[in-house]
Amino acid sequence: MNHATNPITVRIEWCRRQSAQARTEPEVDEWGAEADGLRDALMNSDHTDNYRQCPPEILRRYVLGFQDGTALLQAARMQRMIHAATTETPQQGPRIGKDILLGDDQ
Repeated sequence: MNHATNPITVRIEWCRRQSAQARTEPEVDEWGAEADGLRDALMNSDHTDNYRQCPPEILRRYVLGFQDGTALLQAARMQRMIHAATTETPQQGPRIGKDILLGDDQ
């Protein structure tokens, strides 16, 4: 997952740098909300409802970070699938039910 997280962690760090250079408290909050959205996408945890109580710009920036993070993860997943298909490298599938044998397979 290192390839998938790298663009997101780079973007989170960029948000932190922008926050440190912000001139107003609302601007600091906006950068923090965007970074939170990116982190939540990485952790597969949507906290949009928590941001609905915030000013609209803060909510918008959280959603922006969350959506961008989700898109970055999907792009990385697609790159892995394409790489596996072009190199004929089998992908590991989920292990759900793998150890359960039914019928004649027991």
